[in-house]
Amino acid sequence: MSDGVRWLGAWPHTQGAAHARTGFAAAFGGEPSGVWAAPGRVNLIGEHTDYNNGLCFPTALPHSTYLALRPRTDDAITLVSAQMPRSAPWTATLNAVGPGTVAGWGTYVAGTAWAMAAGGAYGGSGFDAFVASCVPGGAGLSSSAALECSAAVALDELGGGSLRQTDEGRAILVQCCVRAENEIAGAPTGGMDQSASLLARAGHALLLDCLTGATEHVPFDLTSSGLTLLVIDTRAHHALVDGQYASRRSQCEQAARRLGVESLRQAADAVASGTWALSEVLDRLDDPVLIRRTRHIITEIGRTAQFAELLRAGRLDEIGPLLDASHASLRDDYEVSARELDAAVVAAREAGALGARMTGGGFGGSAIAVVPLGTEGHVAGAVHGAFATAGFEPPAFALAPPMQGAARIA
Repeated sequence: MSDGVRWLGAWPHTQGAAHARTGFAAAFGGEPSGVWAAPGRVNLIGEHTDYNNGLCFPTALPHSTYLALRPRTDDAITLVSAQMPRSAPWTATLNAVGPGTVAGWGTYVAGTAWAMAAGGAYGGSGFDAFVASCVPGGAGLSSSAALECSAAVALDELGGGSLRQTDEGRAILVQCCVRAENEIAGAPTGGMDQSASLLARAGHALLLDCLTGATEHVPFDLTSSGLTLLVIDTRAHHALVDGQYASRRSQCEQAARRLGVESLRQAADAVASGTWALSEVLDRLDDPVLIRRTRHIITEIGRTAQFAELLRAGRLDEIGPLLDASHASLRDDYEVSARELDAAVVAAREAGALGARMTGGGFGGSAIAVVPLGTEGHVAGAVHGAFATAGFEPPAFALAPPMQGAARIA
């Protein structure tokens, strides 16, 4: 590994659980009822397609959020985070949680409890909880979804539920977490992040059809092909509640209305089947911004389907061009990249990556690169050097073998 390069190591579950238990004891006294963990995610391809009812292809990271939780006899919620040691505990009353009534980081946990209660999936009391996480915040790796999903499996278990025990039940928890993020935290995301955190399986990528809710666990073994997945945290701050994300979603909905379809997924399916030509679809839009947004969504859904076919066939060494094309589309048509993301992608490719792209909502956050096994240090060093030359804050790096979804940690 190159000198000066910062690597973001993931905690083993025993270490993460110990951090959460120790923090809980210091904050609240005594032992929690348990510790639950949920991973962050990295999306291989299929960006901004989830809220367009499209296809996306995430995997769960080795980096998780750990939640030590104990029910209360009243409806008070008190949350403490190891990531904010100097902040006062976040507090609320469960019965008072609703859209517009609470703010701050605790909305992801309290909002999940609210959504589960509203959907009949949680009838329990308030609770005390301590959070410890090694999912990088603001990196576009779904630290918020990891927090929601750890709360979801904890509250399901402590409330006497069994949703966490099946994929069908976990799909219900996904929808509760999405409601929490949309309606309580105020981020208009789709369901990809929560689906990855709750449904992912080790050694597989999760092909998610956001129109039907269907999922497919596709084997994703880069090592057998002599490859590895490198995550590059550009350190450029990423946020989903600054208006840009909502603007892209609104533009896609506007384009769909002008095309006379319920969502851009319908247009993508029509192009894939040959019913419409892509040029025909774009010619029906007279706004150049909507043309670019629509072109990205339709072509990105198509790239995701091609990516899945390559994985099913074991042709992982051919996925690079799809990653490259995805980044170009996100940069030029969807306009959600950033200088740091572009620099990371270019430097990784020049250092030998098969392909690279930004991942996540964009405007900062992280990029991924598929690199030959054993060259990850060289590629990371090249990106680190490119950032130094450009005057950017030094990036950080992680390796990302696909891991398991949310669960209780013994």
